[in-house]
Amino acid sequence: MVPDRTNLDNSQRLEDLQRNAASRRNGIFIVVTIFITCLVGLLYVYRNFPKLDANERNHIKLPTNIEDAQLLGKVLANYTDKYYFEVLIAIILTFLFLQSFAIPGTLFLSILCGFLFSFPIALLVICFCSATGASFCYLVSNRFLRSLITHYFPDQVKKYTDLVRKHKDNLFNYMLFLRMTPILPNWFINITSPVVQVPIYTFWIGTFIGVAPPSIVAIQAGQTLLELTSSSGTWSWTSVIVLGALAVASLIPVFLKDKLKKKFA
Repeated sequence: MVPDRTNLDNSQRLEDLQRNAASRRNGIFIVVTIFITCLVGLLYVYRNFPKLDANERNHIKLPTNIEDAQLLGKVLANYTDKYYFEVLIAIILTFLFLQSFAIPGTLFLSILCGFLFSFPIALLVICFCSATGASFCYLVSNRFLRSLITHYFPDQVKKYTDLVRKHKDNLFNYMLFLRMTPILPNWFINITSPVVQVPIYTFWIGTFIGVAPPSIVAIQAGQTLLELTSSSGTWSWTSVIVLGALAVASLIPVFLKDKLKKKFA
């Protein structure tokens, strides 16, 4: 007796669904394990930080508002001269942790970098941590979360895929544009880029350079950290206009390239 074709298809579909569900569960478990491991490492750094008095230790926490950032900045400023590299490494590891797992707070760390370090060091730290942390998120997503992302964000992934295909010859410029503008949330770009086939080297370099302009604004705000009253004080119409102009400028080579291609085709 020949097996019913419909039953075979239904059985295969059920197996695929079970396999995808198991893949999603395994992905979540592995990512949670990685998160806990990184968190333990961060706590180890915290525990081995130079000895603080009780009042100072109360302010050593992830800043969630500008007041927290000011208090943390005051404490760290007292130790930066004597324990420069310890403070620098602690900032870098915390920044990488937040960026890798898309946890809010990197804006305040960027402002802190402007307060604690010279402009070149602050800019290098922010750009490196943003690109490297985002790339770690990219790699984790690529290895463990593909099934989860396509399952829960099918429409968004399709739209992003269409955009990437449309700009496949100019992905670097497009990545610059995305990092300078709020068209897509950074966390979404990080987790979906491997799914839509954005190369890792284009992703890292585009992120490193693309976050520089908004980082400069944050660093400048950090230089007057103790005078700020809210995180909105880091932005002005001038900075918004400049960032908009830079975002548009990042696409000029694309338009010129397309125009020359049509002219000499």
